[in-house]
Amino acid sequence: MEYLRKETLIAIVKGDITVEKTSAIVNAANNRLAGGGGVDGAIHRASGPQLMAECRRIGGCQTGRAVITKGYNLPAAYVIHTVGPVYSGQADDAVLLAGCYRSSLQLAYENNLPTLAFPSISTGVYGYPLELAAPIALETIAAFADEHPHAFTLVKMVLFDERSFKIYAEAGDSIFKQE
Repeated sequence: MEYLRKETLIAIVKGDITVEKTSAIVNAANNRLAGGGGVDGAIHRASGPQLMAECRRIGGCQTGRAVITKGYNLPAAYVIHTVGPVYSGQADDAVLLAGCYRSSLQLAYENNLPTLAFPSISTGVYGYPLELAAPIALETIAAFADEHPHAFTLVKMVLFDERSFKIYAEAGDSIFKQE
């Protein structure tokens, strides 16, 4: 699925984020930037031990914020690490999740990285329901593209499984087709 927003192509694909050839990929990290399971573990394994060493030097990241490192052995030159909220059903969850996407986009913009790939943040072990997370992700990306029309040529949502892909595709159709 592809949607054009200003000059930014927003794509929703099923795939493996560790093989994306974008300027940067986004990692759904933990507060300590310590690697872990899911997409975080996959990115750390694929990038090599230098990524963990750089993350240790940075020391951590607050929920809803982002930090940037090199990509090392990944096809992407950079990794933007963001810490999503553990889902609690509170209003702050949506604010923090939107902050993850906005902070990641801002770092990519500040570093002149025209292509970016996101996973679905907080929807794994952090328990954020996909049906709630997908519109937050896509609306935040669209709003940033509107505010910064020349910032990106491509922003991808890379979903690992068919269910996630379908939910994001439905959200994309709902958000972008009504405009």
